[in-house]
Amino acid sequence: MVKLLEKAIKDAVEDDKCSFGTKEVIGSIKNSKLVVLSHSVLPSMTQKIVEAAKSAKVPTLNYNGSSVELGRLCGTQFRISAVSLKTLSDTNLKAIIKDMGTEKQA
Repeated sequence: MVKLLEKAIKDAVEDDKCSFGTKEVIGSIKNSKLVVLSHSVLPSMTQKIVEAAKSAKVPTLNYNGSSVELGRLCGTQFRISAVSLKTLSDTNLKAIIKDMGTEKQA
């Protein structure tokens, strides 16, 4: 299943339909389908993102890797602690959430 999440992230990056970083993610949550957080996000920022996502009814997932690994997955040489995906089919979204099992949804 991790492959499905990774493919969704790569597709969103290729189509420029995502936002990177905690501040950008918080600002773009209203237009997002899914928020992915790495283990490297500070607890205070995690709480802010999760609260904003809950109010916008956007699911959040914890990526089982560091911000360095998430950055590589997104094709950058930088650390990325959070990614919001703006385009994702409902079928893929449900499959990702079901398979991850770590859903935090409002």
